Parts: sequence; C-alpha cells; structure tokens
Amino acid sequence: MMNTASTAMFVFFLIALTTECDSFDSHRMLYATTPSTRFMSRAAVNRSSLGSNNDASYPGIPFRGYPESSSPSMLATASLSTNLPSDDLSSTTTTKNKSVLSGPAQWHQQRRKQMIQKYGDKITSLERNASSQSIALPLLLLTNLSLLLLSIWSGSKLNILQTFALSVFPGSMFSLWQLQILHDCLHGSLFQKGQPKVWGRFNRKKLQDAVLFWGSMPSAYGYYTYLKFGHLTHHISVGDEKKATLEKLFDSSNKDFEDGDVLFVAHRMKLKGDIGPKFKIPSLKLRRKKQSNSDDEVKEIKMSISNSGFNQWKVGSPIRNSIAFASSFLFERFMIVTNDVIVALTGRNFYFPNKPLDFHKECTAYCRVAVLLRLLLWRLSGWKALLFLYLSETIWSIPPHPACAMFVTNHGSKVDSVTGECIPSSSTYAGRLYSMFTLGTNYHCEHHDFPTIPLDKLGMLRQIAPEFYKKGSDDNVFKIMKGAFSDPDFYACMDVGVTLSNGDDAGVTGNAASEVA
Repeated sequence: MMNTASTAMFVFFLIALTTECDSFDSHRMLYATTPSTRFMSRAAVNRSSLGSNNDASYPGIPFRGYPESSSPSMLATASLSTNLPSDDLSSTTTTKNKSVLSGPAQWHQQRRKQMIQKYGDKITSLERNASSQSIALPLLLLTNLSLLLLSIWSGSKLNILQTFALSVFPGSMFSLWQLQILHDCLHGSLFQKGQPKVWGRFNRKKLQDAVLFWGSMPSAYGYYTYLKFGHLTHHISVGDEKKATLEKLFDSSNKDFEDGDVLFVAHRMKLKGDIGPKFKIPSLKLRRKKQSNSDDEVKEIKMSISNSGFNQWKVGSPIRNSIAFASSFLFERFMIVTNDVIVALTGRNFYFPNKPLDFHKECTAYCRVAVLLRLLLWRLSGWKALLFLYLSETIWSIPPHPACAMFVTNHGSKVDSVTGECIPSSSTYAGRLYSMFTLGTNYHCEHHDFPTIPLDKLGMLRQIAPEFYKKGSDDNVFKIMKGAFSDPDFYACMDVGVTLSNGDDAGVTGNAASEVA
C-alpha cells in the first residue's frame, strides 16, 4: 500500500513539474543603485547601455535591491540601508524616505555613513568589488552534495541515535553554510561584481534566482521562502513595531513579508502587536438566540505556535524556557514540512491567504520540486534520510548547540553601558573556529551595517573600524544562551526605540563598540 501511494505521489509531482515549474522565475527583484559621487558618471554611462535595471546590476556596483512590492520612496532609499555605497547620504535622503526605514534600520544607516566618512575607500571598495564567488560557489556544491550523501547514508545505514549525532555535526554546519551562501547570493555578493553578465555569459539576476531556488535543496523545509520573500524587507523593517508583528506577517496582502525574521523571533523574543494567522469560521451556537444575523455570524480565531510556546516562558528559568522554545520551534518546523506537501498538491499557501497570486505560484513551484526530491530520498533510503535533513536544519537554532547563541541574540535590546542607549543588533565573537563553523553568520551587526559585503570579508570590518565594534573574541556562547533564555528581550529595541544622531559630525551611533549592560 505504501509503495503504491508513494508511486502515485511521484507520478503526480512529475506531471506538476512539467506544467508549472517555470513560475519561480516570475519574481522580479530590482537592482537599485545609488553610486557614490566618485563614480557617478561611469555608472550613468553603464546605465544607458544596459537598459532596464531589472535584468542586471550596473557594472561596478551590482547590489541586490528591494522586493517588487517596495514603494518608490523605499527604492529611493536603497543606498541608505541595505545596499549601496553612498558617501553623501544627506544629499539623497528626505524625511519621507527616512520614514520608510525602521528606527534600527536608520541606526545601521547612520553607522555606515560614519564609517565611510572616516575610512572611505577601505570600506567602499569591499562593497564595490568584493564577492565570495571563488570560495562560496565550490563550498555550496560541497555542502549540498554532503547533505545529500549524508541523508542517504542516514536513511539506509544508521539508526536514529546515529542520525541525530550526524545532524549535530557535520549536518548542522552544512545547513548553516547553505543558508549563509544563499544569503550572500540574495544580496548580490556571491558572484563577481562589476560585470553585467556572470562569466561573460549568464544574466546576473536569472543566475542568482536559479542558485537561490536550486541551491536550497536538499532540505526538509528549506530556506528559500524566507530568503526570497522575507530577508531583504527585514533590513528595512527590523524592529518596526507596526510592521514586524505576527498579525502583519500573516494578514498582509504584499507579496513580500514585511519582516521575515518575525517567523523566528516570535519563538524567543517579545513582540508588539496582535498574533496571527487568523481564521474565520461559522459560530456554533448551543442555544438559539433571537438575533436577525445569528445564522450569518462568523467567529474569528487566532492561532500561533510560536506565541503559544513563548507564553510558557518564565523569567529566571532558562531550562524551562529552552524546552518551551525547542518544543514550539521544532513543532512549527514540522508543520512547515507538512505545509510544503499541501502547497505542492493545492497550489496555494494557506498560511498567507491574502498574498497575491505570484506569491502562491512561486511557493508552489519550489514546493513541488523540493517535495519531489524528498519523496525520492524516502524511496531510495527510507524516512531517516528526511529526519537527518530536518534535524540538520533545526538543531543549530536550539540550545545547547553553540550556533544558537548568535541566533537568539542577533537582534536583542541590549543597553550600552556607557551611553545607556539601546543596541538593536549584535554579533557573537567566539573565536576563529566559531566563525568558520557559522561561515560568518555570527557577524550580524556588521552585516546590517554593510549588507553587500560578502561572508568572507565581514570580519575585516572590525579591523578597519575597530571602534565601531565590540573588542575581543572570547564570547562564552553558553553564558550568552543562558542570558537569552533567562530574561527575553524585546525584538530590536522595539519597546524603547533607538537613538539616532543629528548631523554629520555625530559620534558612533549607538556605540556598539562598548560593552553592554
């Protein structure tokens, strides 16, 4: 019976792939470019020769732009937040455009401006020229091949305990590498910059979209949906009390999530706003009431796996809170695995009912390919192959795994011990091996300061501008986790806001180089 059912599913997905697999390429990302005055004229010439900036980034500064649903004012601020080197931010920024960015996003924008003013080409050259292509592309091939072979080995040769051990290491490391390399691809830092076509042949945008799509496999649920629809907007809306909410995440009619990190943050940090998703069902009455609209009455219910788990937390109880976090996180990820099958079968992601058709088409295209690969792995080597992938993708986020330390504290609300200001982003410096294991994901504050500097160059920012970052490389990851699970922060200073400097001669915004209280 099982063989018959799985064979039927296999045939269905083959048919589905031949008819709708091409829809993933319909998503249009903009390459917004606001070059520094140093090379403005060259960019202007290249702009006319290339035509639409939907198809390629300008030679010299090929930086990943904002989602299609971004407003014109948001696109005008491209150089101010996540993407491009601009030595004179004040000349391109209006009050209206600044308001598009959340307070923490402006905080990073101001830090970036201060660093460029002080260190100039030492930093902007990394933005313009540096890419991770020579390192990250071979590493992505190695990573995905390793995940594939290890999953087959787990399914066919190992027992459950051995599969678990293999997922802790090296499985979790490979999964983190997959995420970080695809993340570089999304920001336009994977392929060599300064060229309209990659290797003189391939359209940059189409190649990046293809790598993001196919590079997200093999996986149990994958990083594609979050990266494709939620990460670039995270750089715009991080810590925004109106946009970075569960209600907005699930109710929004925009193609892109307002802040995709809310999907993870809700399990471990305080958020403002209502929860989601919401569902409307007919109200069931046990006794009749004389109401003219009783037959048409609809009851709204709200559900949130992450919020339900977080509600079980108790201040000062890190073990209890860690268990609650692990339970809600693992269960929600299992529901995502299940939802991928539903999306593949129905062609619609019911968690996000208000999103446009293009969103559902692209989700469907990915889910059909990904679920087909999972079915093949199951048939080839058994269900433990999928268990290995599932554990590899989840376990690095959960204590006591060392990588959890950077994951649960990257956007807290730490207080600067010198200035008393709230710091919305932080990095974890636990030595060279830790940075290698996480492939630079631990340099999170650096990444939000300069999103297009590739993974292998983020560590250089502390060398170039040491006063902007915390000193030392001896962070105790277990102490960090204990603190995070003892007393949870608000997400990215959402409760108190951040201090923004006025004027170009301001000091280090937020003074992230200082110790935190």
